[in-house]
Amino acid sequence: MSAVDIFRMLSLAAIWGASFLFMRIIAPVIGTIPTAFFRVSIAAVGLLVILGLMRISWDFKGKLKTVMLLGVINSGIPATLYSVAAQVLPAGYSAIFNATTPLMGVLIGGLFFSEKLTVAKLTGVFLGLLGVGVLTRAGPVAFDLQLLMGALACLLATTCYGFAGFLTRRWLDHSGGLDSRLSAVGSMLGASLFLLPLFGYSVITAPPASWGGWNVWLSLLGLGLGCTAFAYIIYFRLLSSIGPVKSMTVTFLIPAFGVLWGALLLDEPLSMAHLYGGVLIALALWLVLKPAVVKPSAAAVR
Repeated sequence: MSAVDIFRMLSLAAIWGASFLFMRIIAPVIGTIPTAFFRVSIAAVGLLVILGLMRISWDFKGKLKTVMLLGVINSGIPATLYSVAAQVLPAGYSAIFNATTPLMGVLIGGLFFSEKLTVAKLTGVFLGLLGVGVLTRAGPVAFDLQLLMGALACLLATTCYGFAGFLTRRWLDHSGGLDSRLSAVGSMLGASLFLLPLFGYSVITAPPASWGGWNVWLSLLGLGLGCTAFAYIIYFRLLSSIGPVKSMTVTFLIPAFGVLWGALLLDEPLSMAHLYGGVLIALALWLVLKPAVVKPSAAAVR
């Protein structure tokens, strides 16, 4: 990779790692649903403005409803689940659990989409779950029901990401190459519409005790515009430059930045469990993402 691509990847990992920091600041103050709703709605507005300035052709090729449904699965539900986790988990925990997304993809692909499960991939899933167990049982946060509920929320969010990846391939691959930037806008619009009635109901029935101060709203802008809308633009540039496989390796870097931001800016405690759990999950990701070795056929040998 070129120096520019390496800089883009590090920047993207730092930005996405910061999203867990922002949620940790926002969710305990204004609540789960408002945090998720403002995140996707601010991102939707930001992307509409950015794509408008870029003069993108708004041709969804008849797939707008499909893209919006994918947005519910890939953005609306996960944003809500991570907001739940942010109320009880340190930012570093959520960032590390987020790295299990490819592992969930392996399980979902094998169970529901006829994907081949190799020994390496199954070993990777086992090691990844072991890493999650090490972090939850031996980390600096007390092992209790709240911790388990936060970890479960993160893992359900990564399950949504896993399903969304396969559904995107099934529903959109035959659409003649829908612009990924339009997919991003449509996804955020779908997530916003999904969360809008839930947001209205939550505000009417259980409004937050406080809507927070300037730090909460600056964090919301950072989460929606920086960690979602702007991050998509960087990610698309990375995809076009180095391809999807190498771009996926950003998953390895996000937990390190998530833990770093949490420790530096929120004084979250660190322990060796972060290292042990992170190494196990990183090894699991390597096993899952490494390219398969193609054995030469007998005819080729002859």
